[in-house]
Amino acid sequence: MKQGLKAVFVVHLLLLASSAAAAAAPQEVHFYSLDGTALKAWVFQPAGQKPRGTVIALHGCGGLYATIGRNKGQLNARHQAMADLLVAQGYAAVFPDSLTPRGETELCTQKLGTRNIDQAERRADTLGALAWVAVQPWAEAEHIALLGWSHGGSAVLSATDVSRADVRGQTVRPAVAIAFYPGCSAAQKSGYKRGVPLVLMLGEKDDWTPPAPCIALGKAVGAEVNVYPDSYHDFDNPAGRLQVRMDIPNGVHPGQGVQVGPNPVAREAAYARLREVLRKAFQ
Repeated sequence: MKQGLKAVFVVHLLLLASSAAAAAAPQEVHFYSLDGTALKAWVFQPAGQKPRGTVIALHGCGGLYATIGRNKGQLNARHQAMADLLVAQGYAAVFPDSLTPRGETELCTQKLGTRNIDQAERRADTLGALAWVAVQPWAEAEHIALLGWSHGGSAVLSATDVSRADVRGQTVRPAVAIAFYPGCSAAQKSGYKRGVPLVLMLGEKDDWTPPAPCIALGKAVGAEVNVYPDSYHDFDNPAGRLQVRMDIPNGVHPGQGVQVGPNPVAREAAYARLREVLRKAFQ
């Protein structure tokens, strides 16, 4: 190997090692959903300090884990990137797993109406996570936020809907709730009533969970609505490429697939806003 190429190769290896060392590492914990299901979750905390706040992060229909590649079985790229971002800001992050405790690995390829796990279960899991975090010695009940993507974004809506008796009955409520590209049609139809500050992060061109119902919902309940131009579902993913998923039976055009994939510009803008929202909520 030529000396110059060797030097570049060594630098590349060092950068990879540094990146791996910088990745936040999780602790496995267990608690109960409000429906009695024993849940597993992954907790990330900043080293050597009490967290400034805690973010409960709710996965989408694809679940928490990578399904291919060297990280198969570990948190996928989007969830790991969010864990790293939150820990770097001094926050704890809690990622509940709603699927594998119920015998599922993903819901995305299942038609709506045929799924065994829907918002009743996701809401119960989220409320259970809120109650668990609130009593941890490293957490403060008034400094908890909800964050969710897609199916998990809809769970954010469901768990903050005070028109529901189970939500009203909880003594712990998040300081803020943030939902990336949730499905908002069901919340619209059910008469969603916002119980906490709500921030929506939407892709302008999303044809899986389209932005229009969320824009209308946000206007109706006084939520903050952010629509990112030229962006599809999963726009904040740090990995992958824009593609059409023909295995998705739902979406704007059922049976015709949906477009998903990253938009780095939108991701950076959304994450910058996310940091601002959390900083203000945890003051």
